[in-house]
Amino acid sequence: MSNPNYRIIASEADFIVVDKAPGVHFHSQDGSAGLVAQLEHDLSTKLYAVHRLDTMTSGLILLARSSAAAAGFTELFTQHQVQKYYLALAAGKPKKKQGWIVGDMAKSRRGMYKLLRTTENPAITQFFSQSVAAGLRLYLLKPLSGKTHQLRVALNSIGVPLLGDPLYGPADSEQDRGYLHAYALQFDWQGQRFAYLCPPTIGEQFTTEAVTQQLLTWQQPAELDWPHR
Repeated sequence: MSNPNYRIIASEADFIVVDKAPGVHFHSQDGSAGLVAQLEHDLSTKLYAVHRLDTMTSGLILLARSSAAAAGFTELFTQHQVQKYYLALAAGKPKKKQGWIVGDMAKSRRGMYKLLRTTENPAITQFFSQSVAAGLRLYLLKPLSGKTHQLRVALNSIGVPLLGDPLYGPADSEQDRGYLHAYALQFDWQGQRFAYLCPPTIGEQFTTEAVTQQLLTWQQPAELDWPHR
């Protein structure tokens, strides 16, 4: 089965994992079927969302096959026992090239969010970055919380909004997509360890030789020596 909006990465008894294409709505809206509805139709089965991706973001999504499995996975996500890793591309020079980005998030204008200096209920992101072209860096991001727009706001807060981001990016930036991709998932389920890695395949800037080479060093993100605070 071929669909330009997704590809199935894994099909297990309790869940499926798919690679969502960029620009695909997660939920149905504006009269068009979203990712979940498309999958339910194509697979002729009921599926349960336990996390989501923004429309512009591509990459790995896990969907449960039953309400019981959904409850279990929701608990894992709530307890931050599902490790998620993302890739991003951003132009410019960041305030720091690796480390932690920590702060409370507050609603701003036009549906945007901003990062605050306070840390009462902070969004927390660890990251590495590597130059892949003149003025362009690839970021490997590890969110330790799950806030709306967290990674987009995190990079914006260090002076490097995502390439192609319709909300946070520069207004005059013309890109073929928003450059954020859910790269890896790792979790334990029913006594078994599951780990999925999905390099991006869509986007001119994501498929350059420099990015491909850098991803060779980031093939096991859970094993990297992540920056300490």
